[in-house]
Amino acid sequence: MDFVLILIAFLCGLACKYIHLPPLVGFLAAGFVMNAFGFSSNDTIDTIANLGITVMLFTIGLKLNVADLIKREIWLGSIGHCIVWVVSLTGIITLFTIASLPYFSELSIQQAALIAFAFSFSSTVCVVKILEESGEGKTRHGKVAIGILVMQDIFAVLFLVFATGKMPSVYALSLFLLIPVAPIFKRLLKEVGHGELLPLCGFVFALGGYQLFELVGVKGDLGALVFGILLAGNSKSVELSKSLLSFKDLFLICFFLSIGLTALPNTDMVMTALLFTLLIPFKFMFFFTMFSKLRLRARTSFLTGAVMSNYSEFGLIVAALAVSLNMLTEEWLVIIAISVSFSFVITSIFYRKSHDIYHESNHLMHGFQHPTPLIEDMYPSFNKVEVVVLGMGRVGKGAFRALSAELGNAVCGMDADEDKVAKLKVKGLNAINGDGENIDLWESVDISNIKLVLLALPSIEDSGNVTNQLRNAGYKGQIAAIARYNDEVKPLQEKGVDHVFNFFTDAGLGFAEESMDILKQQQSKVLS
Repeated sequence: MDFVLILIAFLCGLACKYIHLPPLVGFLAAGFVMNAFGFSSNDTIDTIANLGITVMLFTIGLKLNVADLIKREIWLGSIGHCIVWVVSLTGIITLFTIASLPYFSELSIQQAALIAFAFSFSSTVCVVKILEESGEGKTRHGKVAIGILVMQDIFAVLFLVFATGKMPSVYALSLFLLIPVAPIFKRLLKEVGHGELLPLCGFVFALGGYQLFELVGVKGDLGALVFGILLAGNSKSVELSKSLLSFKDLFLICFFLSIGLTALPNTDMVMTALLFTLLIPFKFMFFFTMFSKLRLRARTSFLTGAVMSNYSEFGLIVAALAVSLNMLTEEWLVIIAISVSFSFVITSIFYRKSHDIYHESNHLMHGFQHPTPLIEDMYPSFNKVEVVVLGMGRVGKGAFRALSAELGNAVCGMDADEDKVAKLKVKGLNAINGDGENIDLWESVDISNIKLVLLALPSIEDSGNVTNQLRNAGYKGQIAAIARYNDEVKPLQEKGVDHVFNFFTDAGLGFAEESMDILKQQQSKVLS
C-alpha cells in the first residue's frame, strides 16, 4: 500500500511539473485522490512526514542568523500581522456565524478566534520550498520571510505549551548550557569530513535536538531548529545543509501526502475551505502594508507578502490540538487542511509570476513605499566599475578573484547574500550587496560605465530574469552567463545573453589549457 501511495505521488508530481506547477501541489493532490479511493495515513507515513519537518527546521537553523530575528521589521512585523489578522478574521467569521453558514452557526467567539489564529500562520514548508527552487532564500525578501516564519513557529510553540497546560520541566533551564557547548558541536562537524558521515552527523544533531527538547518538556521541533542555529555561521554548515537537501525533499513528500489523507471532505467542507481561500488576498495586503510601514522597499514588501500569502501546516497542528481538547469539531480540521492545500496552489502560481507583476506595476507600488528606506536597503554605487560579477558562488567567486587580480576595483562582485559580501569586503575586495532581479536597483543606479556583466547564477531562469531587468533599465553593454548543461545554452541566448560559458565543457578545456602551460614551463626549465 505504501508503494502505491508513493507511485501516485510521483505521477501527480510529474503531471504538475508538466503544467509548470511545483511538484508539491501534485503530492497534495495525490493524498486527496488516494483518500477518495479508501487509503488512509499510517504510522510509516506519519513518521517520515514528521522526520521531514524536523530535518527542514534543522536546515533552516543552519542558514539562520539570529541577528536577523531582532530586527524591527521581523519581530514587530510578526506580532503586528498576527494581531491584525486574528482580529480581522475573527470579525469576518462572526459575520459568517450570524449568517448561519454551514459549520459556522455553532461557533463561539473563542472558537472563531482560535480558527483565525490557526489561519494566521504561513507555511514554512511551502515558503522555504518555493524560495529554494527560485534560489531566493538569501535575498532580502527571502530572509525577511524566513525570519517571520521562525517567529510564527515560536508563536505556535507557545500556544501548544499554554493550551495543553504542559509546562516545561525545571530542567529546561539547562538548555542554556548548549550555548557554551556550541563550539564543540562545530568542531565535531568539521571532523566528520565530506563523505557519508556528513549527512549522518546532520541527522544526529537534528534528531538529538528534537529528543533533548522533548525530554525536558519543550516542543521537539524547536530543538531541531535551535541545534541548527548553534551550528550556523560557517562553511561546513552550508555543506551540511546541501547534503541533507535530497533527504529533506524525499521525507516531505510524505508530509504532503499525510495532509491529503487526513479525511475525505464533503461538498460543504470544500466550499467552506474555498471561502477561506478567497481571504488570502487580504493576508497579502496586511503583509504588504505592514512591511511598507516598517520602511521596507516596495519590492521587498511585495515579494515577501506574495510568498507568505498562504496557510500553514502549523495551523493544522493547532487545529489538531484544539480537536483533541474538544475546542473544535473534527470537521474544522478537514476544512483547514483543504484550505492549506488550496493556498499552496495559489502561492505557487502567484509567486512564479510575482516578479513580472511587480515589474508591470512597480510605479504603483512605489506610492506605498516609505520615503526613507532602511540603511541596509540603500542601493549601492557602481562608480568607476566596468565589470560586474553577479553571484558569489564557487564559479562567480573564482571569476571575481581572477578578474580583480587583473583589473582591481574596476571589477565589482555582487550577491544577494549579505554574509558572502561581508566576507569578501573583509579581504579588501570590491563587493556589494544587491539582488540582480530587482528592476528598482538597476533603474536607481548609474550603469552607463559598466561594459560587462557576468551572470554566475544557479539557474538559467535567474539569468534570464536579470538579463531582462538589465535591458529594461537601458543597459547597453555585454552580458555573459554560465550554463551547466548543453540544452541550457540556446535558451540563454534567446533571452538576450551575449556569451554563454558551458560550465562542464569549457571548464575541462580550461583545465587542459592550464595543463599545457605547466608542461611548457617544465620544458623551459629542462632546456635552460
